[in-house]
Amino acid sequence: MSQTSWRGTAEQMERTIRGYFDACNSGVAAAVAAYFTDDGTHYFPPGMYSGPFVGGPAIGERWAWAVRTFGSRWSVDSFIGDPDTGRAVIEWTHRKTKDDVVLRGDEWYVFDLRTGLIREIRAYYASPQAAGMARLELAGFPYAERGYPLD
Repeated sequence: MSQTSWRGTAEQMERTIRGYFDACNSGVAAAVAAYFTDDGTHYFPPGMYSGPFVGGPAIGERWAWAVRTFGSRWSVDSFIGDPDTGRAVIEWTHRKTKDDVVLRGDEWYVFDLRTGLIREIRAYYASPQAAGMARLELAGFPYAERGYPLD
C-alpha cells in the first residue's frame, strides 16, 4: 500500500480494510504487513494468544499461519467509517474451513491520518462471558491512558 494513497474518505477507509482482509485471505504475511504502520497493534480479548500482536510483520505471520493451519477465511460484513477522526468499525466473519467453525465479531480501526495505514485494531468477539473473570476487556489495551472509565 503506497503511503501517498490516503485520500481521507470513508470509501478509502473501507477499501483499505477490505484490502487488508483480502491480504489476510491470501496467506501472504508481507501483503498483510503492508497495511500497517510500523507500530501497528492488533488487540484481542483476554486469554487469546499471548497478548496483542505488534507490528505488521507479526500480524501478517499470525494470519498466514491461520490460513495454513485452519483454512481461515475472513469477510467484512458491514462497515462504518469516520474519516475526520480516522476511526472505523466493521462486523466480520471468520471461517475456519478445516474445522467447520464460524466466528463473528466487530473490530474498531484507528488509521494514521497522515498515511492512511492502519495503526490499531481492537477485536471484539461474539462469545459468552469468560467465567471467573472480573474484568472483561481487551488484554493489554491502555484503558487508563486513553481516558476510559475504570470504575
